Amino acid sequence: MAKPPITPVILTGGSGTRLWPLSRKARAKQFLPLASERTMLEETIARATGDRFARPMLVGGAAQADMLRALGGDARLMLEPMARNTAAAIALAALALAPDALMLVMPSDHVIADVPAFHAAIETAAELAAEGWLVTFGIAPDGPETGYGYILEGGAIGDGAFAVERFVEKPDRETAEQFLAAGGYHWNGGIFLFTARAYMAGLDAHAAEIAAAARAAMADVAADADSIEPDAAAFGTAPSISIDYAVMEKAERVAVVPVSMGWSDLGSWDALHELLEKDAAGNALSGEVLAIDSANTLIRTDGPSVAAVGVNDLIVVATGDAVLILPRGESQRVKDVVEALKAGEDPNNLL
Repeated sequence: MAKPPITPVILTGGSGTRLWPLSRKARAKQFLPLASERTMLEETIARATGDRFARPMLVGGAAQADMLRALGGDARLMLEPMARNTAAAIALAALALAPDALMLVMPSDHVIADVPAFHAAIETAAELAAEGWLVTFGIAPDGPETGYGYILEGGAIGDGAFAVERFVEKPDRETAEQFLAAGGYHWNGGIFLFTARAYMAGLDAHAAEIAAAARAAMADVAADADSIEPDAAAFGTAPSISIDYAVMEKAERVAVVPVSMGWSDLGSWDALHELLEKDAAGNALSGEVLAIDSANTLIRTDGPSVAAVGVNDLIVVATGDAVLILPRGESQRVKDVVEALKAGEDPNNLL
């Protein structure tokens, strides 16, 4: 008996300011070629393509429509009239699918190096989802990361799957170290698999305002159209809440499938340096770059030529209108630049 197809539902919103100055509001990191020659969105679509998968659906802002059409191939588009966080965005997609459709919900800006491992985890999750479980994928932690939420597994509910004991907010380092020592904790990567029916039932039970707003927004549109534009006034009444807070942390039948698949959310320039191929001195260089007597440095330019002499452990990113320089290991401080630009109302349109 053939297995039912899985619909990739790819969330394409997000500003990507942690990779400023390359990533901007008008062209966030999912629309950029960072880890390969293809954009991150194209990579996401490619790893959920084949006989096991149905036609993908891209969920993003109406302002992104042209980029989504250019990069999305034959994907259907769900064009949000405004951002209302992931719970409402996923509800729109669920309402455009058959109730028993399996939905593989993924961010569009993550890296997965071991695609076969991901596909194996998908098969495990799909069996549970067909039984009505809401499934999340638990990323195998490789260190006491404080930038991610964690998932604690409970009892086994099959081969390679567990009931979720609890979701845990981003911990401090000491707590994260305790999680790794105890075992059974996984990073929450924001990847899910469930049926449209099960997700909407979860919303109805735990976030009814979001479910009602999504249904009202979809009431008068053709749910089978190639490009769907929900009603803005109705959708605007949806509370802005993530799927984790709205459903996953409250529902009863929530499962986690642990997986080690070379995952990264590329949330910083340091993360990109770690991922990219480097020369013998540990430099990751891209664009017109000359590095002399320099080591362990990321230099990327999409604008002017960059020459670096005698520098170590730096991040240097140049575009046509901005240059970022900061010590490697402190790339989270990009947010300081973004906040300063916002405070000055960004007179040069650098955001």
